[in-house]
Amino acid sequence: MRRLTPPLPCSNRVDGTLTPVFINHVGRHGARFPSSAQNTTLLIKALVTADSVGSITPLGRDLLKQARYISEYCRNRWGALDSLGMAEQRGIASRMFRTYPRLIDGGKVSALSSYSPRCIMSMYEFTHQLSRLNHNVEMTTSSGKQNSPLMRPFNVDTEYIDWRASNAWEEPYNMLYETTVPAAPARKIVGNMLTDSSLNRELSMTLYSFLASLPAMNIPADFDKYFTREELNACWAVDNLRLYLRYSASTLSTLPADIAGELLANLIATTDRAVSGQSPQTVMLRFGHAETLMPLLSLMRLRGCYYMTNYFDTTALHWRDFDIVPMGANLQMILFKSKKGNYYLRVDLNEKPIPLMPNSDTIYLPWDTARDYLNRCLPLHLQL
Repeated sequence: MRRLTPPLPCSNRVDGTLTPVFINHVGRHGARFPSSAQNTTLLIKALVTADSVGSITPLGRDLLKQARYISEYCRNRWGALDSLGMAEQRGIASRMFRTYPRLIDGGKVSALSSYSPRCIMSMYEFTHQLSRLNHNVEMTTSSGKQNSPLMRPFNVDTEYIDWRASNAWEEPYNMLYETTVPAAPARKIVGNMLTDSSLNRELSMTLYSFLASLPAMNIPADFDKYFTREELNACWAVDNLRLYLRYSASTLSTLPADIAGELLANLIATTDRAVSGQSPQTVMLRFGHAETLMPLLSLMRLRGCYYMTNYFDTTALHWRDFDIVPMGANLQMILFKSKKGNYYLRVDLNEKPIPLMPNSDTIYLPWDTARDYLNRCLPLHLQL
C-alpha cells in the first residue's frame, strides 16, 4: 500500500493581506430525482404482491399509494436535476460571487461537466447565475465523454472497474449487511408474506433507499413510521460502508482513491499556471458526481474523508457520506497572493475552510508547501 511521507513543516504566518487570484472548484450536481426507478419499482412490486395475498398492512397500503405517486411524478425525469438542485447551484454561485467579486467581474470562467444531464444542468445553473450577477464575465463551458477521465474515472479506469467487479469489497459489506440490516421494517408493510429473513432484510433496504431519495425532491421522508432510530442508523451505516469501500481508499485497496489521480494532477497543474501568470482563467469550475468527489477527497487525505481500518463496522463513526458529499458538495482550492508576491492556498470543503495537511491546523499554506503535499498524494506514475 502506498504511504505518504510525513508532511513538511510549515509556518502559520502569512505575510500581510492576502488577495484571492484564482479558484479551482470541483462540485457534485445538486439535488435530483432518484437516479433510477429501481427501488421504487421493487417496492411497488413487493407491496402489490403482499396485497394480492392479503398480507399487506395498513401502513403498507399507504406506502403503496406514495410509491405509485413517486413513480408517476418521476416519469421521464429519473436522475434529472430538480428545482431544489438548481437552487443549490445558484446559491453556491451567488456566494462565490459575493466572496470573490473581483475574480468574476472582468474575469474569465471556464466550466466543464460530465456527460450526465444533471451535471450539465448544474453547470449551466451555476454559470447562468454568475452571468446574472455580473455581465462583465467571459465564460466557456464543456460537457461530454471527453471529460470522463476527470469527472467519471469510475467508468473509464479499467483496473478499477475490474476490481469493483470482483468480490474483494463485498465480503466486509455482506458481513455488516447480514448482521445489521433489520427485518422488522419490511414486516411493518408486508406482514408475514416473506418467511425468509434475508428477503425481509432486502426489502427493508429497498424501503430505506426509497425513503432516502425523497428529500432530494423536497418531499419529506417519514422514516419514523417504518424504522426505529436504531434500525434507521443500521441501514444508513450499511449503505455508507458500500460507498466507502467502492469510492474511498481502504485497507482493501487504494484503487478507489487513485482513480482521482488525473483530476488532482489537473488541479495542481492549473494552479501552477495561475501562479506563473499563464492561466487565462480566474475561476475553473468542474461538475461531477458524489463518485467523483469521494475518491478525490480520499486521495487528498482530507479530514473526515480518509479513514483506514481493518474493523469495517467502525467506518460510520469516522467516514460519513452525508458530511462528505451531500447534494451540491464541493471542493474549492482558492489561491491567494500576498503583498510581497507570495502565493498561498486555502482549501474549502462544502464552502468551509479546512486544513489541507494531516496533523496540522494551518488553513493558509504557502503554495510550494501545499503543492509538495498534493503531489505526494498522487499515484507514483502521475507525480509532477
